[in-house]
Amino acid sequence: MTLLLVILFLTIAFFIWGKFPPDVVALMSMIALFLTGILNLSETLSGFSNPTVIMIAALFIIGEGLARTGWTAVAGQKFVSWAGKSVSKLLVIVTLGSSILSGFVSNTGTVAALLPVTVSAAWNAGTLPSKLLMPVAFGSNTGGLLTLTGTPPNIIASNALVEAGYEGFSFFEFSLIGVPLLIIAIIYFRYIGRHLLPSRKTDNKPVNIDSEMHKWIKDYSIGKKLYRLRIRSMSPFIDTKIGDWDFENQHGICIMRLRRRHPNLLKGVPPFVELPNKETEMRYHDIITVTGSTKDVDAFMRSFKLGLIPQEFNQDELKAEFINHEIGLSQMIITPSSTLVGQNIPLGQYLENYDIQLIGASRDNEPINDTTIKIKAGDAFIIRGSWENIENLQKVHTQVVISGSPEKMAKDVDKLTPKSYIALGTLVLMILLLVLKIMPGAIAALVCAGICLLTGCVPISKAYKDISWTSVVMIAAMIPMGVALQKTGVAQMAADSLVKSLGGISHVVLLGGIFLLTTGFSQTINNSATAVLMAPIAFVAATSLGISPKPFMIVVAISASTAFLTPIGTTTNAMVLGAGNYKFIDYVKVGGPLLLLFFIVTLLLVPVIWPF
Repeated sequence: MTLLLVILFLTIAFFIWGKFPPDVVALMSMIALFLTGILNLSETLSGFSNPTVIMIAALFIIGEGLARTGWTAVAGQKFVSWAGKSVSKLLVIVTLGSSILSGFVSNTGTVAALLPVTVSAAWNAGTLPSKLLMPVAFGSNTGGLLTLTGTPPNIIASNALVEAGYEGFSFFEFSLIGVPLLIIAIIYFRYIGRHLLPSRKTDNKPVNIDSEMHKWIKDYSIGKKLYRLRIRSMSPFIDTKIGDWDFENQHGICIMRLRRRHPNLLKGVPPFVELPNKETEMRYHDIITVTGSTKDVDAFMRSFKLGLIPQEFNQDELKAEFINHEIGLSQMIITPSSTLVGQNIPLGQYLENYDIQLIGASRDNEPINDTTIKIKAGDAFIIRGSWENIENLQKVHTQVVISGSPEKMAKDVDKLTPKSYIALGTLVLMILLLVLKIMPGAIAALVCAGICLLTGCVPISKAYKDISWTSVVMIAAMIPMGVALQKTGVAQMAADSLVKSLGGISHVVLLGGIFLLTTGFSQTINNSATAVLMAPIAFVAATSLGISPKPFMIVVAISASTAFLTPIGTTTNAMVLGAGNYKFIDYVKVGGPLLLLFFIVTLLLVPVIWPF
């Protein structure tokens, strides 16, 4: 028992110190439990086969599927558009929006999606980002209490009941307390919190994909030589391949994109061929987007009996023409050592071996309007290709510089596709499987994560990258601590101490003690680690009094998600720290009253909803 208390104290101290990543601290703690003989091998490694850990890992993939297919970006844009320039309305909407999103997507993913649009909306509404970003972070923490899968502490608390032979919480059972707490949070920020939020000046406006696209379109004169042509019934192109014609050399034309007038997904005919190549077949009534000089395009139309679709491309139309969740744009700068220097490449043509189109060029900050460009060091290009190919280009061609983050920009595309509805359907399916209890939660999450991978909502090559392994490994490595707390009797001792000092007063007072102890831990260490530590103590405290452990486990889940007093308690708090230019004391001023309200409401409602 003494050894365990020493290891526990050191573990918490290292978590607070922050010198090492939390997963490393958890692993060191786990190894220490084995080396000191407190746990045997199977007990030490029990966390890595725990259903909670498997389920959380699968949930990261499902959440990533929603992000990659546009749902988080669309939701973020909608929240901001509904608010307009009203700061009060914007405050309510971002708090509510982040809460609802985080009920189904990870808290970190929610804040990552809403952070840039919230900052942009703040400036547009004539206020500072610091007036909106903390409500987004706190809202995401609160929203995790709306569903069983909203945040890991919920799953940990429910699984602790199941392992002890009790019935776990249903999928929406948490919303019985989560909804009242969310309403309290919204009212608080609307009428009280808004006056406590600081006015911290910052000039770090994040670049979002819309502003970046519009800037590139203007600076590179993209669209001035872009035309849409329809393949008529008399055209010799019908049922031929692009490779059968030497468009670039013979006609000065490059085909950028092809739209099928008669798509048939069942027969493998998609609506668009985003990056046509030599094997792409052209069919009657297809629309091809081409680039070239007006003179060359006119001659091209006459020679091959094509119809012009009159259209002046504005910035939003060009954005829709060029990017989606699979295909994107980025800026590439040529270094003096690049093998591309000296090559003659027509705009619109592919970079050999990379499946990347050049669609715009600039030299000395001036757009290059030549159809064919002889590349020089320092030239800048706008390139188009799959997001993955753009990301990989710099890895295989180290003499070019790719600006921006293709991976992040891909998630900012606010355009829904068939895959978007597959991703949403997968989430709905998982909810139904959990609500109807058709299969265990971990299996349901794995099945739905598999659907996301097999349908391409999340690329299989990105699956492992999209899982927050720091969180997964940390939870798996901390579960043995919970086992040790019970095995050595420390959990019983802590529970007895709580029961002796508070239980004699009333069950509600004991519940309050559990809340305060848990929220105290959560201000400095990860909420998942906090839940793992406190779940066995709360459970033993309840059962030793012969009362239901359910209200105590609910309180553990709630209080583990109330890290409102510090920027280090949760990742979401840390994410808005720099963007809002917050100080440590800001979290105490704004989060303190909210934490007090949560404490009071929890003690009033939990015993009513889940009787002792």
